[in-house]
Amino acid sequence: MRCYLVRHGEAKGGVEDAARPLSGRGREEVTRMARHVVAAGIRIAEIHHSDKLRARQTAEILAEYLSPARGIHEAEGLAPMDDPDTARALIEAARGPLMLVGHLPHLSRLASALVLGDSEREILQFKAGAIACLDRVEGRFLLQWLLIPDLAGKSPSSSRR
Repeated sequence: MRCYLVRHGEAKGGVEDAARPLSGRGREEVTRMARHVVAAGIRIAEIHHSDKLRARQTAEILAEYLSPARGIHEAEGLAPMDDPDTARALIEAARGPLMLVGHLPHLSRLASALVLGDSEREILQFKAGAIACLDRVEGRFLLQWLLIPDLAGKSPSSSRR
């Protein structure tokens, strides 16, 4: 089983907009990340996101490029302070490569729980827009790669799907 953990793109500040939608830079970076993963041949079955606007917008941009067969869905268990076990259940129930779009500190805790079995020992720091790829091998998860917007390239060659 392969899963992708994604931190939402850069959001506007709470004083600027209480709903905290993606900023212009956040939209551009998530679009660049989406183009990059499509060009790399990444395929996913579905995307789940938290109920927060910035996570939904990030998921929508990713879905526009990745065209997940089972679409995008709001899911419980992906908010900043949620228990990683709820998201783990989503991963365990997945019928194909799954992408989860969420927030800190939840994503760091989830990655640690999956890889180390201990959500309190941080192993990854997710920058805004970052994507981590994890594979389950022989009952445990291994980190395959972590991509941040700065490494995705400024001039993506892939076109929209």
